Amino acid sequence: MSIKLIAIDIDGTLLNDQRELTTEVKEAIQQADKQGVNIVLCTGRPLPGVREQLEVLELFKDTDYVITYNGALVQQTKTGHIIARHGLTHEDFLEIEVMARRVGSHLHSIDEQAIYTPNRDISPYSVHESGLVKMPLKYRTPEEMTPDMNIVKMMMIDEPEILDAAIARLPQEFRDKYTTVKSAPFYFEVLNKQANKGTAVANLAQHLGITQDEVMAIGDNENDLSMIEYAGLGVAMENALPIVKEAANALTTSNEEHGVAEAIKKYVLN
Repeated sequence: MSIKLIAIDIDGTLLNDQRELTTEVKEAIQQADKQGVNIVLCTGRPLPGVREQLEVLELFKDTDYVITYNGALVQQTKTGHIIARHGLTHEDFLEIEVMARRVGSHLHSIDEQAIYTPNRDISPYSVHESGLVKMPLKYRTPEEMTPDMNIVKMMMIDEPEILDAAIARLPQEFRDKYTTVKSAPFYFEVLNKQANKGTAVANLAQHLGITQDEVMAIGDNENDLSMIEYAGLGVAMENALPIVKEAANALTTSNEEHGVAEAIKKYVLN
């Protein structure tokens, strides 16, 4: 069965270590796009944070989609129209906020408009996230976070050793209730249980009438594992975590060696 949808992680996969999109990767993606293959960037970032890559790859057609917030949203790139949503309720927000304080980690929350921090001494990691994903950062007390806000995901943020200790103190029932993923040494994301890249790719494939065996997913990190496992052809980067390599059907070269381009040339291009 030929590949009709390619789901591609961004950091450590699409981009090299200098956060650059190489000419080799760009050309391979655009060739696949011209052949009618759906190219879907899959990221923990919101839509504004991936707009630069979408523009370079010219993925703003009416038929182009992006998976954002680690699978919490599936959106059209051109309009932002949401195809599938797996967000957090206000009750979830309150529970996660209390849990973060209990285990000793700072926290921020994200909706489709901004990042919200309850910390008067704003964490440099919240500032870093704001700049990375190109979203405004706002101070809000927990009491100011109202039920009408559509929180998409929350992130425990701290120095790596503090964050690791906090994660170790999380009760298993909390981990079972939510999708939790460590996306960086200083970021631990908490999302709706149904929010992961694998479910999002499946949602989009169903929307497009594409079968599982017609999907290829390429990734390197823990938050890519679900889509690697879902795809008919899961491809791990050479720089991927061991757990991702073990789950994959195939390996490609590293993000420093145009691994996405190599995978597309080998498995997709005629």
